[in-house]
Amino acid sequence: MKIFMTGGTGFVGTTLTQRLTHKGHQVSVLTRSIPEKRPLPQGASYVEGDPTKQGPWQKNVSDHDIIINLAGASIFKRWTDSVKTDILESRIRTTNHLVAALTGREGRETLFLSTSAVGYYGFHGAEALDEETPSGEGFLAEVSREWESAALKAEESGAKVTLFRSGVVLGRHGGALKLMARFFKWFLGSPLGKGEQYFSWIHEEDLARIYEYVIERNGVSGPINCTAPAPVRNKDMTTALAKALGKPVFMPAIPSFLAKIVMGEFASLFLEGQNVLPKKLLDMGFRFRFTDIGEAFQDLLGSVHP
Repeated sequence: MKIFMTGGTGFVGTTLTQRLTHKGHQVSVLTRSIPEKRPLPQGASYVEGDPTKQGPWQKNVSDHDIIINLAGASIFKRWTDSVKTDILESRIRTTNHLVAALTGREGRETLFLSTSAVGYYGFHGAEALDEETPSGEGFLAEVSREWESAALKAEESGAKVTLFRSGVVLGRHGGALKLMARFFKWFLGSPLGKGEQYFSWIHEEDLARIYEYVIERNGVSGPINCTAPAPVRNKDMTTALAKALGKPVFMPAIPSFLAKIVMGEFASLFLEGQNVLPKKLLDMGFRFRFTDIGEAFQDLLGSVHP
């Protein structure tokens, strides 16, 4: 299959590109500028262009059977008004431009695999959430709704659209784990707030395997929750991460008000939490490799310290 990917130079996209090319797929990775010191694996190539802007890159899209949309500004920073605008607009513009580029594929089988997030559901405390749960309130819910709405317009060109509602992706080279591990290495790791809030996560390898699984099934219509089937409470996640890093947890829990002062509205991602379950994937028979967060941390961080 010929695959066109946005966001392919990020840590998730890099992992996914390696797995897809290993399976024999041809992957075209869209990037704003082609990096000289970042070669792609055999079977992959760069396409130069800015996904948030219309351009010649769009002519390449219709030559591909599968579109994977991973692009979007990082949410792992303090959410100022300008950052929130960038988070939303980078996702909507990219998706709109990809959908517009599909107009030449009417009548041809196309899979449109678009990233979304479990933020779609809003915060519900300990309530278990699955794909049937309606959208909630808050900034991330708003972003996810608009993002998914833009992606679903690809159906007008005959594409089958899958919405990957991802939990917090744990990876070796970026994202939340890099941020969390930094505090532990400074001996500042501790639970946030009461520590009872749920943390819905997924190992980067399992996320890549889900993309493979959906491609092999010729797509899955609608949303799927891409989260490990065992969400954990913040205090248990903290203990598991400390063990994997070989660091003690001796600091008292960080009060919610202090986390909000330091991180602003972004702190809600960790203070509120979500108990999200991958019901659709489990019903289809997908088997996760990493269901225990301690094992996931150990795999991602290397050797386990006593």
